[in-house]
Amino acid sequence: MCLLECGALNNDSSVAGPMSRRLSALLLVSLMLLTPFSGCFGEAEKEVMPDADDLIVELGDGLIGGVWQSYVLKADEDMSVYIPYFVIDPGSARAQNGTVLELKGGDSETVSWLLPPRNPDVILLIGEYGRQHWPVRAANESWMDWINDSSNGGAVEVVANEDDGGLWKWLNASDDDGGTVSIKHLNSVRPQRSDLGIDEGVDASAGWVDGRSVYEWVDFITDETPDPLDLADGAKGYLDRWIGNGNPAYEDAITYFEGVFVGFGLRTEVHRFQSGTLWAVNICGYKDGTVFPDEWLVFGGHFDIAPYVTPTSVLPGLEQTGYGTRTGAYDNSAGSAMVLTTAGALADFDARRTMVFCLWSSEEEGLWGSSAFTGDIPPGVTVTNYLNLDMAGINYPGDYALSVYLGPDGTGDVIDQPGMYHLAEWIGADALNLSYQIERGRIEWEEGGEAPLWNNQYEDVVAIYESPTARSDHDPFQEIGVATLGWNGVVDGYPCYHKTCDRLSEIEGYMVTEENSGVTNLVNSWDIVTWWAVFAFLHMDQTPVPNEL
Repeated sequence: MCLLECGALNNDSSVAGPMSRRLSALLLVSLMLLTPFSGCFGEAEKEVMPDADDLIVELGDGLIGGVWQSYVLKADEDMSVYIPYFVIDPGSARAQNGTVLELKGGDSETVSWLLPPRNPDVILLIGEYGRQHWPVRAANESWMDWINDSSNGGAVEVVANEDDGGLWKWLNASDDDGGTVSIKHLNSVRPQRSDLGIDEGVDASAGWVDGRSVYEWVDFITDETPDPLDLADGAKGYLDRWIGNGNPAYEDAITYFEGVFVGFGLRTEVHRFQSGTLWAVNICGYKDGTVFPDEWLVFGGHFDIAPYVTPTSVLPGLEQTGYGTRTGAYDNSAGSAMVLTTAGALADFDARRTMVFCLWSSEEEGLWGSSAFTGDIPPGVTVTNYLNLDMAGINYPGDYALSVYLGPDGTGDVIDQPGMYHLAEWIGADALNLSYQIERGRIEWEEGGEAPLWNNQYEDVVAIYESPTARSDHDPFQEIGVATLGWNGVVDGYPCYHKTCDRLSEIEGYMVTEENSGVTNLVNSWDIVTWWAVFAFLHMDQTPVPNEL
């Protein structure tokens, strides 16, 4: 019947948006009935709807996920190509969330894009030249989910680029999906380090950011190996990070983290403030925005740890008694390591808004550091969004829930922050390949709320929700009207919470499953959270997410 040959369908696939499916079905039936009389009359259709074979992607060494890489797209026929991934605009040199390129037959375009780090399926949508409206997947599904059933999808339209010097079109939500599209389906491979094995998290060991780097930061910061030359804490790592006048280990850690930010090339400030009789410290690295420097997008996690209150907790066999820790691996060396990893990746990035990476002090004493920061924002400066990294690691892909919490929350029965909620879904469902886990998490949240997620074991659960509590450094930002996003795993259900046993080895033990070692699952956990934060930054830099209360 020559449907494939003539272009009514193609060797990848052709997908209709929800508003055009009935019309597409009627056209297909008509085409099947008329084919014996007309021969291959689909040539006329091909001029309107190019197929996947008409777009050539010059692969070189292949498509690489999780890194910025340039490829050449070449059109054999006139067409428009919707790229639903982050690309670098060649005019502004800044990242933008997708674009549509118009290519004449024989034309080519070099594209620098960031393909999904944890999903090998790469999807390009192809339509007629000059097309303005396109179907799009739903926020809570992957592109492959949408190809299999596009009934839940939406639509976008091509709009002007809003950046100074920007050349490529931006996309906005629309009520018109433009009808049928052709699909170019490709596959990517994520790079891996050659010095690691499967039990060491090699599958999440490379890319623009990666979970193995976070793991190695935590391992370094919490290293208890004795070092007699270190007069601050007597260890190779940076332990005993308790606030307090005259604590040399606290000051030693401040000096070290300040040096890390400086080494990244960030404008670094150590903010000291007094709380009662104690001096506390925030360490912040700034990368000034090139378009809106007075709009700040803030990443944060606290670097202080729970101080000893009951010294008997250090005795062998009594690690889960008393209160206090030397290492605070889970709470919050993990979050500190993700802030450092994120800052290192984004430090050289040309962002529209000022990026601020902060390690907060005194979270354990009552959010003193982040509260001092939000209470001392310079005149004329606005914080557009805040991302919080605190106690992530004992969660999916281990047998525990990963919570993706947002706010501020106004009521328990409706979503008050739909923009932030759908952004979190959009990133997680495709780039991180978690649509199934997110659906399971939605069910668990609706049935039990937040408390069970912080205490119980689960399989394949990633819950995105508005948190009714604010027990970490996102609370002061919500108090000044900022929409926030954060990540955590088990909290109250962790028996080493604020205990001596809060060590890296303990976290690894909790993350062992039948399929993988604890290290592998932990590396992948930190990979997921760090990538989620980075992708959220890219979205929020282009378009901040407003507080909708």
